[in-house]
Amino acid sequence: MKILFILENYYPNIGGVETLFKSLATELAHRQYKITILTNQFDSKLARNENIDGVNIIRVPFKNRYIFTFFAWIKAYKLAKQHDFIHTTSYNAGVPAFIAGWLSRKKVIITFHEVWGKMWLKLPFMNKASLYLHYLFEKLLLNLSFYKFIAVSNATKNSLIKEGIPSTKIEMIHNGIDYGKFDNYQNTLKSTNDTFTFTYFGRLGISKGLDILLESIKILQDKETFKINIIIPRRPEGLLKTIKKIIKENRIERTVHLLHELPEEELFNIVKSSDCVVVPSYSEGFCFTAVETMALKTPIISSGRGALKEVTSGKHLIMESLNPQALADCMNRAINNEFDFVPLKRFDLNDSIEKYIDLYNAINNK
Repeated sequence: MKILFILENYYPNIGGVETLFKSLATELAHRQYKITILTNQFDSKLARNENIDGVNIIRVPFKNRYIFTFFAWIKAYKLAKQHDFIHTTSYNAGVPAFIAGWLSRKKVIITFHEVWGKMWLKLPFMNKASLYLHYLFEKLLLNLSFYKFIAVSNATKNSLIKEGIPSTKIEMIHNGIDYGKFDNYQNTLKSTNDTFTFTYFGRLGISKGLDILLESIKILQDKETFKINIIIPRRPEGLLKTIKKIIKENRIERTVHLLHELPEEELFNIVKSSDCVVVPSYSEGFCFTAVETMALKTPIISSGRGALKEVTSGKHLIMESLNPQALADCMNRAINNEFDFVPLKRFDLNDSIEKYIDLYNAINNK
């Protein structure tokens, strides 16, 4: 079987989705599938063409994801003719994948990581016109006739149905993580510092609730002594600049420790040694941050939005509403060790891979 993956980002870009698709592609190659990845060359130092673990990677040198959206279809079409079907993801890779599939008459399946709908119009850090254009783009993507939509959680599946996708066209496959690599951190000790330590880590995105988090820190630091690690990438540069400006305006520089692009081992050591991780997102389609935090058995505060209630377990707190005061209240409860508890849930990467392979075989046999 020959499968073409069209992905906005791929290894060595770091993230839960990238980890999932690298693991999936590598396992497929080991099982003698022919796998090609078409992705964006986000770093000019990366090779345009290379083979890693039997996976053929082709990078197109576009300056940003929007150019990839509208021009990657040319290369994708040429590649699609050599493959049995195409697998892509939301958002930016979906359009070139669909065009390539339509022109080559190949089936295209798309993994939807989340669906925001009208929530787009309420998000921070972006002007109204841009938010509306992104909302329309999501609508466009949802109206393209993909062969199958893969939802990464039941919450995402329900959102797809709400947006008009027939349930018969949707497969639900939870994302997964490799629990084995977290065993190395089980002996990591909590910080011996008396100061309670929170950590936020994840993508630098407009839906991640960083505006809420920074305001809650301002509220709480007048009442409690604590510190918080905020671990985010340096891109997009404009959003990082805005975050730094808010930190300065809120006079929370002494409380906030800003970190960027840490090696995985250092990141997980910080998370494991933290007293609590904070996930104040406006929505999450799955949330690798939450699942990795639980694998490290670190308590978590979440907004409970999207799939967060579905995936969160262990010692946790869920915000009563999505605002800075509600988050500050939860952070205060965390400092006083007033967590709720439910048994730990597992989302195993191997289970995800096997379900994808079953789906590929079913598609190829039709």
